[in-house]
Amino acid sequence: MDVKLNTIRLVRVLSLAGEILNNAVSVAVFCVLDFVDFILCFVYKVIDFWIESQWKPCYCSSAKQHIIEGDNILVSEECESKIVCLTSTNLQVEDISDTLYSRPSIVAQLSKFIINDLNKTKKTTVTSTFTIDSTIVEVLRRNVVPRWSDCDCKICNSWTSSRKDTLFVKAEGPKDKAREDVLFIHGFISSSVFWTETLFPNFSTTVKSTYRLLAVDILGFGRSPKPTDSLYTLREHVEMIEKSVLEAFQVKSFHIVAHSLGCILALAIAVKHPGSIKSLTLLAPPYFPVPKGEPATQYIMRRIAPRRVWPVMAFGASVACWYEHISRTICLVVCKNHRLWEFITKFITRNR
Repeated sequence: MDVKLNTIRLVRVLSLAGEILNNAVSVAVFCVLDFVDFILCFVYKVIDFWIESQWKPCYCSSAKQHIIEGDNILVSEECESKIVCLTSTNLQVEDISDTLYSRPSIVAQLSKFIINDLNKTKKTTVTSTFTIDSTIVEVLRRNVVPRWSDCDCKICNSWTSSRKDTLFVKAEGPKDKAREDVLFIHGFISSSVFWTETLFPNFSTTVKSTYRLLAVDILGFGRSPKPTDSLYTLREHVEMIEKSVLEAFQVKSFHIVAHSLGCILALAIAVKHPGSIKSLTLLAPPYFPVPKGEPATQYIMRRIAPRRVWPVMAFGASVACWYEHISRTICLVVCKNHRLWEFITKFITRNR
């Protein structure tokens, strides 16, 4: 009995010690990453100017504290995820998360927590301010051409000059005699292959003869268009699915099967077409209850990317979500040279 109690106490002590060590190392590591990302911001501005004769504002730039008279291109309310956009173009941007351009460093966050603790007893008046993000303004004003740091292969640039404005859809099953339609929506960093190479081959002949199976590559993924002037908002994703699937295949009522990011799109479609949805199947939906009074987007950002070195998945997500220029460096090494990595992988594995 004593041995068991001692073992439990030892495990608790080691767990606490590990958590303290993880927190301490994480603060140190991410403070360094904050500094590295800050330096890379200037490095890329210099390189961009040298190669492209101009530098473009990045998302880490401070949002301007005024509204551009006349244009009213992009207006966002502080601490809100709602973006209201009025432009002369056909683009309408709304519901863009403030985490796109508001990602405070870990030092700034620690300072904010300390100040908030000191001011808990003081009454403060919350005022509403409006800001404009210069990066998104630029995206809306003109088309964005491929950067020097982007891959220049035909596959990666096929959509920059293409006029194709519908998503890729893999359809299986009877065209005219299908009793019901099933829409499959994949998740982040995926494509319709997620369904067509796993579920579709295993469906019975009865299912394939009864249901029309529609697996879509959402905007920016797989074989679907990847427009450089898009901000990939929820509205854009839903409208493209409506145009490419519901309208193109004349779908009146249907089932939806969705995974991860696709679950968000599935819910948006269900809300927009409540009378058309026969069933809704969500696999690994991203759901994070937000405490009352917490800014939702920033809270969820901290949950998904907690800026911890352990576990490894949390570290990877934190680097990808919080550090724009470090992520750009990784993309420069990996994505721009994907043909080299593909060749090495094929050579080593002797496989596709």
